[in-house]
Amino acid sequence: MAVISRYRGLTAGALCILVAASTPALPALARPPVPSRAADGQPTPDACARLGFDPAAIEDRDGGARRSAKVAGKPRAYRSPPQPVPPPPRAEMRIAPPSVVMPSVAPAPAAPPAQGVLGNSGYYDMRGRAAGDIETEKYPGAASNPIHQVAADPVSTFSIDVDTASYANVRRFLTDGRLPPKDAVRVEELVNYFDYGYAAPGAAAEPFRAYTAVAPSPWAAGKQIVHIGLQGYSIPRTSQPPLNLVFLIDTSGSMTSEDKLPLATKAMNILIDQLSPGDRVSMVAYAGSAGAVLAPTSGAEKLKMRCALGALQAGGSTAGGEGLALAYALAQQNFRKDAVNRVILLTDGDFNVGVADPSKLKDFVADKRKTGIYLSVYGFGRGNYNDTMMQTLAQNGNGVAGYIDTLEEGRKLFRDDFSGSVFPIADDVKIQVEFNPATVSEYRLIGYETRMLAKEDFNNDQVDAGEVGSGVSVTALYEVTPVGGRSSVDPLRYGVSTAPRPGPAGELAFLKIRYKLPGGQTSKLIQQPIGAASAYPSVDAAPEATRWAVSVAAYGQTLRGDPWLSPAFGWDRIETLAQGARGRDPDGQRAEFIRLVRAAKDGRRLNE
Repeated sequence: MAVISRYRGLTAGALCILVAASTPALPALARPPVPSRAADGQPTPDACARLGFDPAAIEDRDGGARRSAKVAGKPRAYRSPPQPVPPPPRAEMRIAPPSVVMPSVAPAPAAPPAQGVLGNSGYYDMRGRAAGDIETEKYPGAASNPIHQVAADPVSTFSIDVDTASYANVRRFLTDGRLPPKDAVRVEELVNYFDYGYAAPGAAAEPFRAYTAVAPSPWAAGKQIVHIGLQGYSIPRTSQPPLNLVFLIDTSGSMTSEDKLPLATKAMNILIDQLSPGDRVSMVAYAGSAGAVLAPTSGAEKLKMRCALGALQAGGSTAGGEGLALAYALAQQNFRKDAVNRVILLTDGDFNVGVADPSKLKDFVADKRKTGIYLSVYGFGRGNYNDTMMQTLAQNGNGVAGYIDTLEEGRKLFRDDFSGSVFPIADDVKIQVEFNPATVSEYRLIGYETRMLAKEDFNNDQVDAGEVGSGVSVTALYEVTPVGGRSSVDPLRYGVSTAPRPGPAGELAFLKIRYKLPGGQTSKLIQQPIGAASAYPSVDAAPEATRWAVSVAAYGQTLRGDPWLSPAFGWDRIETLAQGARGRDPDGQRAEFIRLVRAAKDGRRLNE
């Protein structure tokens, strides 16, 4: 079952691979200004027809209805090879090169939604309930991090995470008038959704500057919160390398609803706005099988990209593994060492044809990242959303995972945060914190449950960790019990075999950050103590950044039902903390968060 494409002669069982006659050379390492929208144009039927697309294939953005899928011939920039070559049997290991034409096969019937029927507002089961109500969505199960005794286990190590998918997905549930499943809430992704205004590093050679603060916990008497922030270096636009991007777009039947493929194409048009002439974009669509629908195209030819997007229509089952293989092949064909080479996947994660095992796909994308081609994943929709698959692909593909529930979120990810999502400043970023047993008796890392590493992994440059993009910040929070405070476990009857060696007076912990520069093989180290100079007498006296991070962390832990928060600490206190740390908020993101806190508290639909 293949893509239902808007090209004449292509049905649900056939899709041509269209290849450019030649791929122009990329310019030197620099990004010229983005062309104006006037030089781009709207993808009207007439404009797309001049590029070789049949007017019947393109939705008239000025009000015309979307019609049946037809395109007259091929876009003029394309040529077809002399004879068809059948695709190989194992797309995940070996794929047909992008210069072949895949033969037609008999159309297969479109797969119906697994949970019921498609209504005007999404998928519903046969009893009229939303599909999400019957737990059809998949999330990685991860118990909250435990409390560690410093005397026995003083070192905490984890891979950084700059994903934000969980925040937008949780917002979607609350906007729909429902609390999210506990496994859908990853506290670190909620915290990292926001900008904290950390001081920036001065040079790319050392791409991080650390921020630390310590304040009493607002939800547990006698405990403290250790706030660690990293601000990444922001690459000037004139120094940003060119892009070699492959848009991998799920066009299966499960992507039909308005919050899936239609929203994905609108979001991609926002990304297209950011491209420069030296960039190259290819597009692959996949359903029952996969094929290229746009050969490598200059960032100056935005209209052609928009016409290709407008030609997509959802239908069929989901051969995600085959689509990934073809997308990586196109990225490799146009690979350039001094460019950013990345596959951008847009899907609901519902792979159900061919290679669909997350462990096999994990191995595939992990192997591909070693070639210098990274993978970023953006999820859409409700009902059958497979967050487990999205996390597996993004974490092992050295990319970010986002979730787009609204066009405004698409603007945030593909316009406001564009540089941070595509231009890396560091790879394999790891954090290690050693707590001083003279001042701290217990600690608990808040969030990052799916990113934990063994302490010996910190110095092992062969161990994969997170990627950080241009200008991105990373935030982590620990809850600690000072020595002399009330411990969570009883003291040992027989003590420990050796007494801990106390650290320098006043130090709570020692922070170490290990990273590789993009393309590097050997890691570099940043380290600094966390001491009395970072301490504040109360959470209300702490800097705005700390107060905001603490309020978001409290929100996430309360949604998860974590057992570490006092029963007396609730939504009202979270809202008060957030209101006091709202700050300037030019984009209204913090005001929106406060509305989400109220929605979670009230258990009713969020007012628009």
